[in-house]
Amino acid sequence: MNKFKKIGLSALAGSLVAMSASAYEITMSGGASVAATTADDNAKTGYYMNDSITFTVAGETEGGLAITTKLELDGGANASSSFDSRSLAIAHDTYGTVTFSGHGGSSVMSGMDDKTPNAYEEVWDGVTSADADVIGGHAGNNLLRYDSPSFSGVTAHLSYQDAGTDSAVAGSEKVSTYSDFGVTIAPEAFPDLSIGMAVANYSATASLDGEESTIYVSYNFGDKISVGYQTSEIDLGTSANTDESEAFGISYKVTDDISVSYGTHTIDYGSGTTDQEAKGFSASYTMGGMTIAGMTNTVDNVGGSTDASNDKEGYEISLSFAF
Repeated sequence: MNKFKKIGLSALAGSLVAMSASAYEITMSGGASVAATTADDNAKTGYYMNDSITFTVAGETEGGLAITTKLELDGGANASSSFDSRSLAIAHDTYGTVTFSGHGGSSVMSGMDDKTPNAYEEVWDGVTSADADVIGGHAGNNLLRYDSPSFSGVTAHLSYQDAGTDSAVAGSEKVSTYSDFGVTIAPEAFPDLSIGMAVANYSATASLDGEESTIYVSYNFGDKISVGYQTSEIDLGTSANTDESEAFGISYKVTDDISVSYGTHTIDYGSGTTDQEAKGFSASYTMGGMTIAGMTNTVDNVGGSTDASNDKEGYEISLSFAF
């Protein structure tokens, strides 16, 4: 090949790269954090760190479809790989968005496990075993999800996961396909009001069907105070295997950078007479891309047990950076 042909092919390759880059945008975002925590006041304080980088490729086809694919680089998340969450979303202004998550997907129910306002974490979080019976559906690998456009403030959501992926939530493995459906409402006439509800179905065992349901409502009083209430149920076929929960939360925005919150969460077990009762405070301070946040949570009768060892406290304080 002579020198002129080499120059011509190089110019053509550069032109093709430029055309591709103009149609799709590649971005990178990430974060890192370090925290001190204990999930039991009888245990020592431990330390951990998180870090991840997410690569996003986004663009639009000639037919008006918005295509977004994401890949998270998260060292240590998987023993055999440095890659973590990954997804492909196909969106249309009229028809909504379909997202397939090969790893790290969020179902409708898992995104509604606790919608009461907080400044950092839920009141049942960070305490050993306190989250075992909290609603959450199933999520994770090979999850297909659909989110509709907003119709006068009403949005529909559906998700589906095949039977080959187990995720232990609410104390039971699923042995069948999982599906859920939810609706969120943000009334145009009441912009400070938010309402959501969802139901989920799966088989906990070959002979036992499971159903989860939840409904929440939250309201913002100006830009300072937010309050929320949520009630949920896990039904595994019998009254003894039916657990109900209630949650309440209130957050206050002290300044544009400082927020504090208080919340409660109670689980009423169908199999016993003792409720699991959680309460906690959290706070956060944000300055640019840096956030200092913390929480202190107390949970009595973890798992419905009256044993004194199941009254636990946990706390966490973290320093995180977004870039």
